[in-house]
Amino acid sequence: MQLPANFDDLISNVTDLNLYSKLVKQINKDFLLANIDLDFDEAILPSSLKFMLHEIVYKLIQEKFVEYLNLLYIVDVSEEKVKQLDGSDTLKLSEQVTFLILLREWQKVWYKNAYS
Repeated sequence: MQLPANFDDLISNVTDLNLYSKLVKQINKDFLLANIDLDFDEAILPSSLKFMLHEIVYKLIQEKFVEYLNLLYIVDVSEEKVKQLDGSDTLKLSEQVTFLILLREWQKVWYKNAYS
């Protein structure tokens, strides 16, 4: 499995394999496990999904850091990858973390689809 390098590649891979609704379901499931009140409709546009996730991650970093860390743990985002990010600009950091979350959720969906 070749990991996508950016959001557009990720969405392209997801839609090519007809797994977008499963990706949204996986995001909803993990956010619920992290006690974050969020429920995306499966028909949400990819750009809206990215924007809303980015906004939520930004608010978590700013206002609820413990919940943010819990979310990263639940989603299983690599601690090493997060440590490599530049934390001086919170807006940019939240955008990069949003991509890492989407990437990890995509990996989960891809593996489930490929091996079940």
